[in-house]
Amino acid sequence: MEKILTRTGDGYKLEMTQDEVLEDIEAGVQDAADRGNIPPLSQNEIQHIFDIFKCKDKIMGVESGKEVCMTYDGMSSKIRRAHIVIDRVQSLQVFERAMGADTLELQHIDYSFKPVKPIVGFELPDLDLLLNSTVAPVFYGGMPNLGLYSQPDGPCPNPSDLLPMGKIDEARQAYEEAIEYAVSDMVFVASEMYEGGVDGINIDTVGAAGDADFLAALKAVKILRAKFPEMGIEMGMAGEFVLGMHGDLFWEGTRLAGLYPQDQVKLAQQAGATIFGPAINIVTSESLPWNTARSVTFCKAASEASDIPVHANLGMGVCGVPLTLTPPVGSLSKASKAHIEICKLDGL
Repeated sequence: MEKILTRTGDGYKLEMTQDEVLEDIEAGVQDAADRGNIPPLSQNEIQHIFDIFKCKDKIMGVESGKEVCMTYDGMSSKIRRAHIVIDRVQSLQVFERAMGADTLELQHIDYSFKPVKPIVGFELPDLDLLLNSTVAPVFYGGMPNLGLYSQPDGPCPNPSDLLPMGKIDEARQAYEEAIEYAVSDMVFVASEMYEGGVDGINIDTVGAAGDADFLAALKAVKILRAKFPEMGIEMGMAGEFVLGMHGDLFWEGTRLAGLYPQDQVKLAQQAGATIFGPAINIVTSESLPWNTARSVTFCKAASEASDIPVHANLGMGVCGVPLTLTPPVGSLSKASKAHIEICKLDGL
């Protein structure tokens, strides 16, 4: 039987028989369905993913008429990661004019709201330059990043120190204290940038510090939506599953710990987000057919549950894209095609 050349989740090349690829796709679908308590993909959808991986084309595209728009995170820092040393405003001009970006995102190199707060006045002139030299909508992005609020660098006790000592209540109190600091910083920075002319805010990598991180983002979004009814707010997640680092946090009656994308998107929508980005973790030891099928199953359920646009996070280490610094374009395009055509996404 003819072999199919694919990769593992960490990017290494892998040869599989057609039967092995189909078995992995079915196993990935079932893993997501079992974990998320969601419907599995249909046989036609499983066959569609198989046909995508069976195709020998180096780069694949979606069918005509199924194109989607793209939002991004940390673009200017990724230009520098390619060893192109130019100013971030110039890098975003390159991204728009040479690479055809649908949207742009300005961000601080730390990509968190806390370090931006004391220097937001220095961010505004670059925003002004960017707005006057580009056409695409401009977002300002950052992470809640609750870890920055823990001692010794932050104002709050460190839950990671308290939990091993059995100080559960004290650790929970530290998380709750950090939430309020993070909400204040996100609202302050987002307000300054929006009043400075930015088109939208991207609160990215939400939930990286667990349920407290997710709650901070939801609170900030709700405040910003009430303050600026027309603001575009994208909420991109850190992973498929909200870790219960606190374990007893709720949003309008819903416990945050343990939520999968189809439930995450409902809360983001309730809070006032206008775009939601599910992020499905790659399993590096499994094949890309397995990972892509698993991710598509999760993202389809989120898309069907959502009344707002869904932009799945297809990048390094999420949604069927290998965990490598520079993802192979063939793997990226196959994962993108599968997500767009099966999940009926609004963007990536």
